[in-house]
Amino acid sequence: MSSPPRGAITAQLEPVVAEAVARSGFDLEEFDVQQAGRRRLIKVVIDSDDGVGLDEISDVSRAVSEVLDAHEHVLAGSYTLEVTSPGVDRPLTRARHWRRARYRLVKIRFADGEKLVARVGAADDEGVTVLVAGELRRVAYRDVERAVVEVEFQQPPAEDLVKLERAASGVSQEGDDREDTEESR
Repeated sequence: MSSPPRGAITAQLEPVVAEAVARSGFDLEEFDVQQAGRRRLIKVVIDSDDGVGLDEISDVSRAVSEVLDAHEHVLAGSYTLEVTSPGVDRPLTRARHWRRARYRLVKIRFADGEKLVARVGAADDEGVTVLVAGELRRVAYRDVERAVVEVEFQQPPAEDLVKLERAASGVSQEGDDREDTEESR
């Protein structure tokens, strides 16, 4: 008995897997089916605004496994299921990725070739406010060719976070900042 081509399997299973992932409270970021010897390797990448922990990975894995078992006729054989969260090198391609990267440092390459490193502020469906060298800048997603989170080994500067918070709440950037700083005692 021959099995359907990989693309057909993915097309049939992705909607039901996405539904199972959504019922578990997560977004399906990636779904892939590959042949691995006699078995199929099914990779499911999930994410949420609150991140993903090991317990959630386990819960989603069980839910997806139940759905796949119910559709075993599509797989036509055994499979290995891998459920994971996105790595830090995942490109920011959707508005929700930018929202989840709030206050993180990102490297952005624009369609016109410009490159910059900026801190992410408030994001909506059209674009994001970023902080570049102390200045706020609005970036439209349509102008971004590629953006990825930069790994940082220290906390972001407090003054950067204050500027981004003020921008998100519509508070003027000018004026006295003394009330927003903490003094060591």
